[in-house]
Amino acid sequence: MPALFVKQLTVIDFSYYCPTRGLVGESWLVDVILDGQLNEEGMVFDFGQVKKTIKQTIDDFVDHKLLVPGTHPAINIAAEHGRMNVTLSTESRGKITCDAPSSAIITIDTHEISPISVTPVIEQHLKQVLPDNVDNITLKLYPETIDGPFYHYSHGLKKHKGCCQRIAHGHRSAIQIYRNNKPDSRLEEDYANQFRDIYIGTKEDITGEFIDNDIAYFKFAYTAQQGYFELIISQPHCYLIDTDSTVELIAQHIASTIKTAYPNDKITVHAFEGFKKGAIAEF
Repeated sequence: MPALFVKQLTVIDFSYYCPTRGLVGESWLVDVILDGQLNEEGMVFDFGQVKKTIKQTIDDFVDHKLLVPGTHPAINIAAEHGRMNVTLSTESRGKITCDAPSSAIITIDTHEISPISVTPVIEQHLKQVLPDNVDNITLKLYPETIDGPFYHYSHGLKKHKGCCQRIAHGHRSAIQIYRNNKPDSRLEEDYANQFRDIYIGTKEDITGEFIDNDIAYFKFAYTAQQGYFELIISQPHCYLIDTDSTVELIAQHIASTIKTAYPNDKITVHAFEGFKKGAIAEF
């Protein structure tokens, strides 16, 4: 049977609940194989339509969302009036609660979020948009191989007009730091450790602080174009900055902080946001 393949068709940038790690930012590459009969054009599926239809469907379904393992006993889910409230009770980081429009959260019928558990859910969803001559679709979801330090972070951008406004989405990102034009692996490792499984929060988005069972929490909240968003998360799980958390501002924050420690050095930071994109800051 003829088959069509596309490597790295898209990248899914998202966050997910993990009972051991908490709120985790992630980026997965997507490969696709389509099996079927040749159509009247001698194709299984036009490459242009694969990139348009399948990529768009995947992006709309899971990209820039919070993925929740719906059958795990540590998860509590409430949904009504177009909104979802999902709470995770972690093993060591307290509780994490996200309240958002339903379009920003998706529950997966699984105990854990992984490429193995998410792949068949997306494959099944994609079958709705395939032409009749396509008999089967096979996806491969996998993280980028990064040669060097990287971190997982989550954030939300209230001013963004697209899906980045969702308060709990994230990325798996490399970081490259140069002092006087030379790579500084120690600084790279330091920031990779600081930002591992972290929520990068904007200070002005904090609407409350409280202590529950000896754990200190922040409440982040804002109203964006898609609606009202709220996240309650333990303070040790957060890294606060004075600005919004765009990758440009994250790169500037890192570079300026390092510059304070090394005022006589030229500091250059390449902060990635997921796969093969990011920002450069220099001081």
